[in-house]
Amino acid sequence: MATLLKTEGLTCRFGGIIAVNNCSISVERGSITGLIGPNGSGKTSLFNLITNVYKADSGHVYMRDKRITGMAPHRLCQQGLSRTFQITRLFWDLTVLENMIVPVRQVGFRSLLALGMHGHEKERALSLLKRVGLDHMKDEPARKLSFGQQKLLEFAAILMAEPELVLLDEPAGGVNPSMIRFLMDLIRSLNREGVTFLVVEHNMGLVMELCNPILVLDQGQKIAEGSPEAVQANPVVLDAYLGD
Repeated sequence: MATLLKTEGLTCRFGGIIAVNNCSISVERGSITGLIGPNGSGKTSLFNLITNVYKADSGHVYMRDKRITGMAPHRLCQQGLSRTFQITRLFWDLTVLENMIVPVRQVGFRSLLALGMHGHEKERALSLLKRVGLDHMKDEPARKLSFGQQKLLEFAAILMAEPELVLLDEPAGGVNPSMIRFLMDLIRSLNREGVTFLVVEHNMGLVMELCNPILVLDQGQKIAEGSPEAVQANPVVLDAYLGD
C-alpha cells in the first residue's frame, strides 16, 4: 500500500515540556492504523500538530507527498483530511441536520444563524444520519443528544466532506459496549469503501481487534510499530504501556 500520510521529525514544546519529540510516523492508504500509548505520551498532541491545532517547533507533515504543515483546517478538509476530538465540538442550538453542514462550509457566525441547505447537501446529510441511526432526530437541537449520540453526530458530520483520511481521537471514550461495537462495524464498512483511518484509543480490546498496524508512542516518540500480535509481544511496549 502507498503512504497516504506521514510526519517527519515533528517536535512540539510547551515551555520546558516536550509533548512530541522528533516523531516520524506513516499511515498507509486503505489501513485502519491504531495509535496507542500511556497518558501523556503525545497522541492527541500529535493529532493537533497534524491538523494545525498546534504549531510544530520543527518537522513536517505530508499527505500524498504534499507538505501540509501549518495548513488551515478548511484547506486540510479540502485535501481530504478530517478529524474528531476527545470532547465533541458541536453547535448545541443548531439542529442535528444543521450540524451536518458546518464541516463542509467556510462559515462565520452570521452565516450559521442564517444557515441554508442545498438539495444535494441535505440528501447526503440525511443519508449519513440514517447510517449512524440519527435520522429520526434530524430536527432536534444537538444538545438533546446523549453523549454517545453526540459522538455519532460528530463522526457523521466529518464524513460530509467525503474525506480520504479520518483521524479519530478516542471514539470509544465514555461509550457503552453496544455502541462501541456499532462504531467498529461502521469504521470497517467505511474502510471497505476507501476511507483510511488513524485511531487514537485507550480501549485495547477495540484497538487489537480493529487496527492493523498499530503505532506506539511514549514520551512523544514512536517506540514500536507492527501487527497487534507483534505489539502485544513487544517487551518495550509491555514495559511502557500494556504491562505484564
